[in-house]
Amino acid sequence: MLLSNNRTCVVACALAALAGLLVPHFARAQADNYEAEPIRYSKSTPDNIVSQLQRRLDTDKSQLKFEDHFGYLRSVLRELGVSPATQTLVFSKTSLQRQKIAPDAPRSLYFNDDVYVGMCQAGDVLEISAVDPQLGAVFYTLDQVESGRPQFVRQTDNCTTCHASSHTHGVPGHTIRSVFADAEGYPILAAGTYRIDQTSPLEKRWGGWYVTGTHGKQTHLGNVAYRGAATPKPIDDKNGLNRTTLCEEFDAGGFLTPHSDIAALMVLEHQTEAQNLLTHASFGTRQAVYYEAELNRELGEPATKRWASTDSRIKSVCEPLVRYLLMSEEALLEDPLVGTSSFAAEFSKQGPHDSRGRSLRELDLKRRLFKYPLSYLIYSKPFDALPAEAHAYIYRRLWNVLHSADADGREFRHLSPADRRAIVEIVCDTKAGLPDYWKRPAAGDSAP
Repeated sequence: MLLSNNRTCVVACALAALAGLLVPHFARAQADNYEAEPIRYSKSTPDNIVSQLQRRLDTDKSQLKFEDHFGYLRSVLRELGVSPATQTLVFSKTSLQRQKIAPDAPRSLYFNDDVYVGMCQAGDVLEISAVDPQLGAVFYTLDQVESGRPQFVRQTDNCTTCHASSHTHGVPGHTIRSVFADAEGYPILAAGTYRIDQTSPLEKRWGGWYVTGTHGKQTHLGNVAYRGAATPKPIDDKNGLNRTTLCEEFDAGGFLTPHSDIAALMVLEHQTEAQNLLTHASFGTRQAVYYEAELNRELGEPATKRWASTDSRIKSVCEPLVRYLLMSEEALLEDPLVGTSSFAAEFSKQGPHDSRGRSLRELDLKRRLFKYPLSYLIYSKPFDALPAEAHAYIYRRLWNVLHSADADGREFRHLSPADRRAIVEIVCDTKAGLPDYWKRPAAGDSAP
């Protein structure tokens, strides 16, 4: 009996010691250790829309055309399937080529679900960020010099210094900032900045950005420069709101379109944070499963043994994603938003559409961003590439939230019964790979 008690004590001490080592290790990995196993960010070979284009270029299956003013921009957008209507313009000096950016020479940004492309006027390179299903944001530059064999050059430390921090949940990702920019485009840092996503009120958005479109009585920080320090004052705030043209600010002929569409900005801000949370869920789940396997090996446990701590870690990285995908805490609109370009129509047409013609990409822009408040990014490659453990948690939570009108507290009370019913119908009709319990018609059922 004494021997048994001693053995139990030894095992308990070993478990405590391992847990004490493992939990801080996991926490560090969650925060910034994406270079370690199982992620190995810099050493892993990317497989994304940009690396796939580079392979086509290397094998002469694609070609890029160089133009005098735009360089490779127009050709790159065509090859990557990015519409010029997604153009947004930022005039604050907050980018890699900040010396090229100013209010009269803003940086243009274009995007789709898979990639972001930035161009500075007279810039040395195009700045590209691909959304890699396994690695999160992967950054590239493309020289704006004509070449017989254009090369997208991967950037790591140069970009992750800013793009892998607490603002991106400790993973390689994207951050939309609203700053008080002065007349030359320099951010007035003493005045503070705002990190923007779908929860940000409009009055804090778009400092250092141009905005075209109407928004009623709502205000924002875009379209104007500021002066002062701790309490900056707009140089001309009366011209900043409800702008439908930017012809007074710069020569629009230097850009693919004359717009920095308010609807495109809204979608951009939703999408970047959702993708950060997808990467966070992917990395965190993969790390949790990896460390569990290490623990089982060290303790001589079966490889299939599941620890409660692993489930807890998976929940901690997947629950924020569920809430964001369901537009929890979204900043609601007081007046309708109307853009100036074809962005809203193009975006909504992409689908997929259910048998009744409904789509998660349908924009509302009257009281909220989307007509049906579940993000279209459930169709994205990063979502499909999530580990099985993450999919199991996310699908179960989505099902239970959408079938339990009163059980989930304030986080989901913005979802009306009609919202919940429509989302379930659209997803069941359009999303492949759903668990079998999603096909059950009876509302109120809980997932197993």
